Amino acid sequence: MTQRQMQIGEVAERTGLSLRTIRHYEEVGLVTPSARSKGGFRLYTESDVERLMVIRRMKPLDFSLEETRDLLEITDRLSATEPPPAADRERLRERLDAYRKVADARCEKLRAQLIAAEDFAATLRRQLDRQG
Repeated sequence: MTQRQMQIGEVAERTGLSLRTIRHYEEVGLVTPSARSKGGFRLYTESDVERLMVIRRMKPLDFSLEETRDLLEITDRLSATEPPPAADRERLRERLDAYRKVADARCEKLRAQLIAAEDFAATLRRQLDRQG
């Protein structure tokens, strides 16, 4: 069964990423279009869209391009049709778990920042109400 192929515009719309950003991710080797049309247009599959969404979700957590590349390599190797040997698989899972722990910690930090920001906004609203 062949996967439906999408041009970059549809992928940009589905992922919320700009065309420029998607092209940049291709240039730095994070994503590769699955094919090219006869006219040379990039063609992407659902798997490519999922990969771009992983990259997009890592961005707010301040993962570097190198960390993103490493994580994608880990997930690619773990989901390959030819699974890695058991010892390699265990090491890959440990590295993946390390990224999960970092992501969890960064999410917690963002939650604390959001609470502080919401508190500040509420302070401003109260100040305006008193002046009203």
